[in-house]
Parts: sequence; structure tokens; C-alpha cells
Amino acid sequence: MLTIEGPAAAKPSLYILDAMNFLFRAFHALPPLKTTQGKQTGAIYGLCQMMLRIEREQKPTHLCVVYDAPGENFRKQIYGNYKAHRPPMPPELGDQLGMVRRVIDAFGLAQLEVSGFEADDIIAALTKVARTAGMDVVICSSDKDLTQLCTDDGGVAVLDTMKNRRIGPPEVREKFGVGPEQVGDVLALMGDSIDNVPGVDKCGPKTAAKWLAEYGSLDGVIANADRIGGKIGENLRAALSRLPLNRELVTIKTDVELELPASALKLRERDVESLRPVYALWLQCRIA
Repeated sequence: MLTIEGPAAAKPSLYILDAMNFLFRAFHALPPLKTTQGKQTGAIYGLCQMMLRIEREQKPTHLCVVYDAPGENFRKQIYGNYKAHRPPMPPELGDQLGMVRRVIDAFGLAQLEVSGFEADDIIAALTKVARTAGMDVVICSSDKDLTQLCTDDGGVAVLDTMKNRRIGPPEVREKFGVGPEQVGDVLALMGDSIDNVPGVDKCGPKTAAKWLAEYGSLDGVIANADRIGGKIGENLRAALSRLPLNRELVTIKTDVELELPASALKLRERDVESLRPVYALWLQCRIA
């Protein structure tokens, strides 16, 4: 059986689960489970198994689940094409979302969303609150944007629970060629096809990291764009006008107002009676 690497926390620790990131991945990666009445439950089942594993193997003192808020967020307001190409949620997954919140609440976990912001921003704000309270933070997600939050002291890490991979600054530097503090600048230069953010044509992470090493920051690259030769220099100069907006789109915000203290994220006792019918439902499931 797959286990999550890493010792149990020696001091207060907050594990933050990026709900939609995991649900989408579980939905596409796991065999579809259906009850005898044809009700899809596979994504919820995968989410609950992951929460149980984290509790059992990591023994966090605090654990919470974060969602993207429904409706437009501030990125969509400043750039209308943000994530415009993404297909709608599969109805087989959408039908499971109504039960997700009830199940997580029965697990005794706090759930958070803030109107106008994405889960990444809420996670960043939670991380800031938790670190101020003296906690270590582990972010459970495969979203590369969240690697901006990793710290050299090991106090903040990203855990890709489906690949059993813990990501810190060394892994960030291996992937992007820069430390976590400059991931936003790299993404601004190379763009992000997943979020429909166009970057400098033909600029990948190696080129972006090279420019940042030479000129110090995205602002430095912009200021010295005329010094970069060849076709890639032409591409850079053609993209200059959109680079500041790119940086705003890809940089995670840490100043989202949260209406709860870190203590509110402490694990609570499970509501066994509410969970009993959920487990009974899974006993009926078959692989579709």
C-alpha cells in the first residue's frame, strides 16, 4: 500500500488540502466507483482515503480543506481570458460535490473559501497565519504555483499525495532553475498554458532562469530587454507590455482576509453517526 513519506510532526503542524485539485485528479486517476443505484462516489472516496492517510501517517495537529470560491475571482476581472479554455466540470464529478462538504464536516475538518479568490490565495494566507502561530505547514496539492510558498527552513513544503512526493526548495530549483521566491517571475516569462496566461514565445524555464540570474528579477529583465539578442530577444520585446499583468496573474496573494484564527483549524472529533451512512454507501459500490 502506498504511504506518505516523512516522519510525524514534532511540533504543531497544519496540513492544507487543496480540495478541487485533488478531486479532479482522483476523478481522472481512480477507477470510477458507482453504487448499485448508479451514484458516482469515486472522487469522494479517494479524498476521504487521503485524509485518513494524512491523519494516520503524519499525525498533524491541524488539518483543513480549501476550495476555490464560486463565481469570478480577481484574476478573471483583470484578465477576461484567464482559464477561459478550461472545459466544464464533468457532470459525473459535479454530482459528487454536494456530498463532499457534508463528509468533510463529519470528519471534523474546517473548510474555507473566500469570495473573489482562488484556493491558492487562501492557502497562502493560511500558511502565513499558521507560520506566525509557530506551526509547520504542508500543502497537499500538485499545483506548481504553490511551490512559491516553500521555505528553506523546511517549515513550508508541498506534498503531492498522489505521487508520494514532498517538494521543497531543492525540488523547486531543480524544476524551475530558481528558488521559490522567483517562481512567479519564471511563470510570468514563460506563461502558463493551464491558466491560459501567454508568456514570451519560445521561452521555457531554462531561458527564464538564465535571464533572472543575469538581471536579478522580472523588472530587471524588462529593463534590459534591449540587450537580449536573437529571435528570443525579439519575442521578449514583443511581450513586454503584458509581463507585469502576467506577474500579477501568476503570483499568489498572501493578504486574503481570513475570519478565523489558526486554532480554529485544529482537528475535531469525527461525527461518527453522520459518517456511518457514507461508509454504508461505499460498501454498495462497484467499479463501473
